Amino acid sequence: MNWFKVITLTAALTANTAFAEVAVIVHPSNAATLDQAEITRLFTGRGATFNNGNKATPLNLSESAAARADFDSKVLGKSSSQMKAYWSKLVFTGKGTPPKELNSDAEMKAAVAADANAIGYIDAAAVDATVKVVAKF
Repeated sequence: MNWFKVITLTAALTANTAFAEVAVIVHPSNAATLDQAEITRLFTGRGATFNNGNKATPLNLSESAAARADFDSKVLGKSSSQMKAYWSKLVFTGKGTPPKELNSDAEMKAAVAADANAIGYIDAAAVDATVKVVAKF
């Protein structure tokens, strides 16, 4: 009977993690419209501007943040280790610099709210009026 409780609890905890949404956020004044391809372009260094021509400053959460792994897999289609290898190669060859990393959803919200060019992502449950959601995954 105890094994049944352990399995049920594990399944419940896993289900909550699997259904967490990642919200891609920008400054409230940013009028750009973004789809997954555009977001991927910005976060892989293949573009430096929003589709409206304004400069874009992508920001990542640290590797230890749960939303980082979700963002990498759901939006970029890669694991976090694959993205780390991708950026290592670009840095080594002098062809790119990875986005600045922030430690928490709160830091990400503050940075995006303070910079009209910033784009980042947080757990959708952490969204408030200081930022604008452009996509959820």
